Amino acid sequence: MACDTVTHVQATVSISTPVRVLEIGGSHVTAGSVEVAGHRILDRQRHPLDPAQDAHTIVGVLADAAKRLLPAPGDRWAVAMPGPFDYAAGVSLHEGVGKFDQLRGVDLRAALSAAIPAEPTAFTFVNDADAFLLGEWVDGAATGTDRSVAITLGTGIGSSWLADGVVVSTGPDVPQDGEIHFCDVDGVNIEDLVSDRALIRGYLARTGTTVDGMRGLATLARDGDKDAREVVDAAFGILGRLLTSWLDRFGAEVVVVGGSMTGAWDLIEPALALSVPARPVRDTERSALLGAAYAGAVQHDAA
Repeated sequence: MACDTVTHVQATVSISTPVRVLEIGGSHVTAGSVEVAGHRILDRQRHPLDPAQDAHTIVGVLADAAKRLLPAPGDRWAVAMPGPFDYAAGVSLHEGVGKFDQLRGVDLRAALSAAIPAEPTAFTFVNDADAFLLGEWVDGAATGTDRSVAITLGTGIGSSWLADGVVVSTGPDVPQDGEIHFCDVDGVNIEDLVSDRALIRGYLARTGTTVDGMRGLATLARDGDKDAREVVDAAFGILGRLLTSWLDRFGAEVVVVGGSMTGAWDLIEPALALSVPARPVRDTERSALLGAAYAGAVQHDAA
């Protein structure tokens, strides 16, 4: 099975000092110091972050979180960041996605190195879903597998594909850019069928009642609301069939699942009916911190 590879990962790393990590989410930034060899998060601090703020404010929040780790000159830095983003250059490509739009065109490598301060070459930028899967491969639900996949279920759907310790984002065995959210089902984008907004719309069409996304649907479904259960089953049944086609093509051994919707895993799992074991991960933040640090350490070794 031929795959084009983009992010190389090795089984061991030589870096002995902690890697400083910023894990950036839709409403927070978590800073941590990670002992890569021992798989230990030495310090983890979560700070609120408004992704709708201007670029100067966002960079300031990120830099402040970084400084709270009391970094030293010469430290390695890894940043787990949601896309769209030029990870090699460290430049935001966000536009029209509702989060971090004001960062578009901003060179985060230059901005963070000046604000912390740190050497520009010390930074490794990693896709957040890739960081999550790498962390689970290093020390988690995907450890010991040759081919694994991560799916994140939140406001949208994220994905990552790992073959023999290598993140795969191109080739015939993965979706475009390794992102399942680019896929269509019967001409409709998958996120228009499976997302909080899609679930809200589906329940409203059935009942005329607005519900608080997946969280609200889960409560209703567990209380015996037939419409809520059918909306969940229909949406995640579609996602399950789409995923299964790609999982089989990729030869996946396991799927690790993260994101806010995993709180309703008791409802989602049977609807997905995936062809390989699916393992929800509660502490996805730890996984992303570890995975980003691991990628940063590997890049350090390769330099």
